[in-house]
Amino acid sequence: MSPRPRTIDDGEILMACSRVMQRVGPARFTLALVADEAGVSAATVVQRFGSKLRLLRAMSAASAQSTTQLVSGLRGTLTSPLAAAREFVLCVADMASTPGEMAHHLSWLQLDLSDAVMRRNLALMQREQHQQLARLLREATDAGELAPHDPEALARALQASATGGLFAWVTAREGTARTWLARDLEVILAPYLQKTNAAAARKEPRRRQRKR
Repeated sequence: MSPRPRTIDDGEILMACSRVMQRVGPARFTLALVADEAGVSAATVVQRFGSKLRLLRAMSAASAQSTTQLVSGLRGTLTSPLAAAREFVLCVADMASTPGEMAHHLSWLQLDLSDAVMRRNLALMQREQHQQLARLLREATDAGELAPHDPEALARALQASATGGLFAWVTAREGTARTWLARDLEVILAPYLQKTNAAAARKEPRRRQRKR
């Protein structure tokens, strides 16, 4: 007898897990919540992942592998590498559309840092994000959008600004996280911008959105 076909793949369960993690912190997180979000039984989640810890480790591994796909999507949508670099940095704001989501994110970060497997996945994700951002900055320089600079150092500065900016935003609670991060992003990029291409790179994401 052939096995019964799966009605939902593991990736969909992990996406459901991500949505639940945005709404609740570790103390309230259960496999039942993930199952309900995914539209499957709790037994299905247990069968696929075995336990809550193994599900969370799978979630962290998937997050570590998602950076390349994200950058590829941005480069497929935006012709300007500088615009893609801006959008890549501002994607950090998606973790905290509300102060409550940011609070949950900080709780999950504590768990990531305390579990050896998840901490390793977090480090891999951070390294990949740095490499991809530095590559976009190199492309922006080659395209004449940025003046010559050290892309590795600038990528680190942009990452640090975005991460620290979320902490500052959730404390001040002024405007949206994206607006807060975008302001600091422009301050850091300003000395490197080539005037002939800077305006076009800033406007491109907005122009693309109007076409949809």
